[in-house]
Amino acid sequence: MSLENDLFAIEDNFWRGGPEAYQRHADRQCLVAFSEMAGVMSNEDIAKSAEKGRWNDVSVKRKGMAQLSDSSAVITYECSARRKNGQPYHALVSSGYAKRADGWKLAFHQQTPLQ
Repeated sequence: MSLENDLFAIEDNFWRGGPEAYQRHADRQCLVAFSEMAGVMSNEDIAKSAEKGRWNDVSVKRKGMAQLSDSSAVITYECSARRKNGQPYHALVSSGYAKRADGWKLAFHQQTPLQ
């Protein structure tokens, strides 16, 4: 599997999975940027916010990947989904990854809502 496919598989797991996805694949600390909040979150805090089943009908359109070094990469994609309450969600998403001894870890995550 290519690095790009590996990273997009992790992202898919974040959208469809629950706290365990973040416990496994988020770095010790992750910088997040959302319209409603931004800052550094611990792995534990991110996992607590990730309720399983919070997203349905997830669809991802890959926009690109940049491997910055052997141990860092960034991916960007457009995501459409429905919240658990049925409300539609559409965003441009970017995630930065750092390669650690136990695999690729999410170190940066940003979502920009689209109309």
